[in-house]
Amino acid sequence: MPSDPNLLASAVPRIGVAVFIVHPSPTPSDPSGWKFLVGQRLGSHGSGTWALPGGHLEMGESFEDCAAREVLEETGLVVEHVAFLTVTNDVLPQREGGKHYATIFMTARVEADANGLAPARPEESECGTGRGNVGTGTSGSEKDLEMPEARIMEPEKCTRWEWVQWGQLETWVAAQIEREKGSVSADEGDDDARPLFSPMVNLLVQRPGIVPRLS
Repeated sequence: MPSDPNLLASAVPRIGVAVFIVHPSPTPSDPSGWKFLVGQRLGSHGSGTWALPGGHLEMGESFEDCAAREVLEETGLVVEHVAFLTVTNDVLPQREGGKHYATIFMTARVEADANGLAPARPEESECGTGRGNVGTGTSGSEKDLEMPEARIMEPEKCTRWEWVQWGQLETWVAAQIEREKGSVSADEGDDDARPLFSPMVNLLVQRPGIVPRLS
């Protein structure tokens, strides 16, 4: 059936790509042995929530190319071994824009050479003065110091990047589900729980048992 030419673009499901950049953790206490990168969204649907690097699939682009491009554009990291993980069906709540996405989840590894960092552009400085606050940007505890350093390449879209454990994501998802069910109030919830972008929650709900792995 041909599509309605009068149909609003916002009413058509879109394709998003989200990337688990998995990296060995230098912390012996990490039970999974690896971490992945998440960022706090800014200035778009889901602002204030935490999500993976990623973005929209462009016309004619493969999932793998989209994943590598978005990671580079958002974090300055060059990745390799990009692979398909799973897909979720995400009807975003109104607080996140009310749009409908099919989210393609991919996995990737930071390129081994030169810590996986793309060469800095001339306008970028170590203090992050180019393009607003483009700069180092990876935050978190001292445990992250041995992890690849993600730069805030798009300060209008992301406030910071942080390497986290899979177990943390599971805890945050459980807490968010309980809050949304009304089982606990915001005051009673886990103070350390992060508000997550809906596709991150849907991943664990719709695809239980799907876990990114170090390859």
